[in-house]
Amino acid sequence: MGEVLDLKNLFSNIYSKDEVKINALMKEHINFEVGGPADILLIPSKVEQIIESIKICKENNIPYFVMGNGSNLLVKDGGIRGVVIKLTGLTNLEVNEEEIKADCGVMLKELSDKALENSLTGLEFACGIPGSVGGAVFMNAGAYNGEIKNVIKEAQVITSSGEIVTLSKDELELGYRTSKVMKDNSIVINATFKLEKGNKEEIKETIDDLTQKREEKQPLEYPSAGSTFKRPEGYFAGKLIQDSGLKGYSIGGAAVSSKHSGFVINKGNATAKDILDLIAYIQEKVKKQFGVELHTEVRIIGEDL
Repeated sequence: MGEVLDLKNLFSNIYSKDEVKINALMKEHINFEVGGPADILLIPSKVEQIIESIKICKENNIPYFVMGNGSNLLVKDGGIRGVVIKLTGLTNLEVNEEEIKADCGVMLKELSDKALENSLTGLEFACGIPGSVGGAVFMNAGAYNGEIKNVIKEAQVITSSGEIVTLSKDELELGYRTSKVMKDNSIVINATFKLEKGNKEEIKETIDDLTQKREEKQPLEYPSAGSTFKRPEGYFAGKLIQDSGLKGYSIGGAAVSSKHSGFVINKGNATAKDILDLIAYIQEKVKKQFGVELHTEVRIIGEDL
């Protein structure tokens, strides 16, 4: 514990008391609602704090992990050693004609609402994605035939050497759930989206339609990280899982959703181990039955108990 307090002191000059949490239970910071404590959780509200925090970590050989809203994370039961930097405190959002510039901590729903408010079309697909702008650019988030790649103009990032650079759409190298930011371990600070003027009623209609589809087909009443697996080439993960007879199958408090087999859910008091055991079991069954390897879309971090 003494070591953790020493760690906290390293950051006390650049953070207010509310922005630094000791032994922060990660289950309170990720959508899956599982996960042990992070030694130190930092919640910056300025870009300078992020750069300075990483510098302090590197100078003191402290491991650090940068996260967004935690909608695509699974933290193990032993938690995370070192420092977690959570970027939900950067929330500036501005509209300039047909462009919207959003900080990394802005939620996609808020971004989509802002576009609707200004009769801008292109971001309707993002209305129900539970992530933040930073995370969405990092993994080129998408849904219902839309993806970040289609609407982004550029993003400002902090490189692994601590410089702030602006990357154009092409330089971001956005692919299926991947980007240059992910490959280079950079951090998205903000992104600018290039949209088109549209008809407000039609945009709202599309959003309402997609929201209804989501509510009907996805187990939104349970904690999860959305689609657990990436789409295997030529298949749908949910169908393979269902055809392997695993719909509704559970281990401990983790279950394959009976509403959509592509979702592993926390149906009540699951541990991260329950979820990881279920993921491994699904992968084994699908491989055995169909010869297809499923890879997780959710990012798994931390250590076992």
